[in-house]
Amino acid sequence: MSLVLGLESSCDETSVALLREDGAIVSSVVSSQIDMHRRYGGVVPEIAARAHLTNLPPLLDEAFERAGARLEDVGLVVATAGPGLVGALLVGLAEARGIALGLGVPFVPGHHIEGHALSPFLDLDGAPARTLPPRFAALVVSGGHSHVFSFAPEGISLLARTRDDAAGEAYDKVAKMAGLGYPGGPVVDRLARTGRVVEPFAVARFKGGSLDLSFSGLKTAVRDRLAALGFSPNTGVALRGPVLAEEDAPPALRDLLAAFQDAVVAQLEDRLDRLLAAAPFPLLTVSGGVAANSLLRERLAAWGPRRGVEVLLAPRALTGDNAAMVAFAGLLRHRAGVPHEGLSAAARSRWPLESLPSALPGESSPID
Repeated sequence: MSLVLGLESSCDETSVALLREDGAIVSSVVSSQIDMHRRYGGVVPEIAARAHLTNLPPLLDEAFERAGARLEDVGLVVATAGPGLVGALLVGLAEARGIALGLGVPFVPGHHIEGHALSPFLDLDGAPARTLPPRFAALVVSGGHSHVFSFAPEGISLLARTRDDAAGEAYDKVAKMAGLGYPGGPVVDRLARTGRVVEPFAVARFKGGSLDLSFSGLKTAVRDRLAALGFSPNTGVALRGPVLAEEDAPPALRDLLAAFQDAVVAQLEDRLDRLLAAAPFPLLTVSGGVAANSLLRERLAAWGPRRGVEVLLAPRALTGDNAAMVAFAGLLRHRAGVPHEGLSAAARSRWPLESLPSALPGESSPID
């Protein structure tokens, strides 16, 4: 094997990447569809699938051109098989299967969430991927997922999950209600850092000691405070009226968003504290779109040393959906000889990560 070709098309970003056998990123290109979905305040599956069909061929050309490589240099093909939008997934899967069949090389169906969980081990400057420890925990926070997993040679375990909205989904909905447009994460983060936590929100907890997450109640509390400030929450499918410019956001809104963001991060810290007390872990990876959030990165970077846990944050450029992370996850599974469906893999809208066998070795070992 020489190069690993990865394709990602699970939602609203088309991506192609080429990795070396040691996990070094040779090229990684991403095409975002944000402008196509912005008017709807969220991703429209049919629009996403059609955009992947258009974007994928030129991205393949660009990835190989940047790498100075040819298609014949590929020895392994990986494409996201789930979880995600089925129509979107099928575009990448079909392309990847065709390439693998044409070249006569192995094909590995990639798991989108596993890719996120492993992305902090990747380096953006072309260095080999970091050695994976035999055991670690992974916090994956994005627009569709808020989960904590345990990775070990004996298996992958789900430690906590959101019962309702994912963290990124809560950001998008709060931004939409405030008239700030889509996507909500970046704009809420920027405005929140200019505000003060004047009136904190309560940190949600479940009865019975469950460590699961919940952001729906927080979102409702934000809606009520927005109404008290005179905002008419935008809750329709399409965005109504002009988007509020950031410079026009009043101080009271900035303070409210600061309290919202603080509550999101505080809940994640709370769950990590309790999980660590129940079953200690030496290393925590933090990934997914919300892992780009400035307050989350700041607080978890400080949380780790206080708790004696090494915290690996995904590089900001790899927090969004990307093919490099999927290629890396598939490469590890191929190296470990973990059984998989190969070319017969179906596109899955739901695919519990904990249902997959572990690809971790019994002791710390480089991937080569």
